[in-house]
Amino acid sequence: MWTVMVLQSRPDLIISSSVSSRLNICNLSETSCEGLSSVLRSQSCSLTHLELNNMDLKDSGQKILSDGLRSPDCKLETLRLSGCLITEEGCSSLVSALKSNPSHLRLLDLSYNHPGASGQELCALVEDPHWRLDTVRLEPSGVRWLKPGLRKYFCELTLDPNTANEKLKLSENNKKVEGVEEVQSYPDHQDRFEYWEQLMCSTGLTGRCYWEVQWSGEVWIGVTYRGIGRKGDSTDCVFGFNDHSWSLVCDDFISGGFAVRHNNKQIPLPQSSSSPSSSSPSGTVSVYVDCPAGSLSFYRVSSDKLIHIYTFKTKFTEPLFGGFELKTGSSVSLCGV
Repeated sequence: MWTVMVLQSRPDLIISSSVSSRLNICNLSETSCEGLSSVLRSQSCSLTHLELNNMDLKDSGQKILSDGLRSPDCKLETLRLSGCLITEEGCSSLVSALKSNPSHLRLLDLSYNHPGASGQELCALVEDPHWRLDTVRLEPSGVRWLKPGLRKYFCELTLDPNTANEKLKLSENNKKVEGVEEVQSYPDHQDRFEYWEQLMCSTGLTGRCYWEVQWSGEVWIGVTYRGIGRKGDSTDCVFGFNDHSWSLVCDDFISGGFAVRHNNKQIPLPQSSSSPSSSSPSGTVSVYVDCPAGSLSFYRVSSDKLIHIYTFKTKFTEPLFGGFELKTGSSVSLCGV
């Protein structure tokens, strides 16, 4: 099974007529939509699974895609259009296309869009014995999901003082933390990191979540299951040194400025446009997690643009908590968007 992954706009994108294609988190141009629609109309097309999640298709792109879907030569069985900025107008075009070709599609994912009444029409068609369609996913839905890019998934996070190591100082209503020399006066708590200069956020995350972090100095930004160790200096307590946590290392002493860490393996990332300036070990990083899809991505935020750093692909089995490790003199602030 051949798979395509695209992470940026590609107006010259060539779509293969293979069994499965996945294109996530990019802007598919109208030219590429027309190319994809042409593939779906081809008699030689064997494509049965197509994922276009988090692409800013909008209704205009969906209408072009529908031209291919209504062809009797289109044999798609699974179509995922989650988070594609589709409204009732685009969904209506999709309904019309599928009515022309009801014999193949079995699963349609339109979650994180705003399909309106046309979405309910799709659900009703599941009951029609002349359709093969047996699964339609619409929720969550609503106008809030029509915001372009990943910021539509923004989650308001707060640092949990009950997890903070005594060498970490919180401020700004638990939105900022600094690594300090002075021991802080915190009450005893079973969730507190005893040895490592770490802390976690308060809320467990499921579904799709996005947040931004302003950092300076030497910090680790990651996610973890709640059950990570808290007592002693074991690596079972350190973000990225075990199989239940993942982290991005932001450190000017690393060649390139970034590294990723999981299960006691650290991967330095090559110097690129995603790296922080060597003269200023600081910046803003965003984190995007799609828990059901098992995807965790880090981006550098530059002039309101997201520059991809790294993506972990795995299977998450529990809610995730944001987590940070800071050395003395370093700081982390949770940003609004």
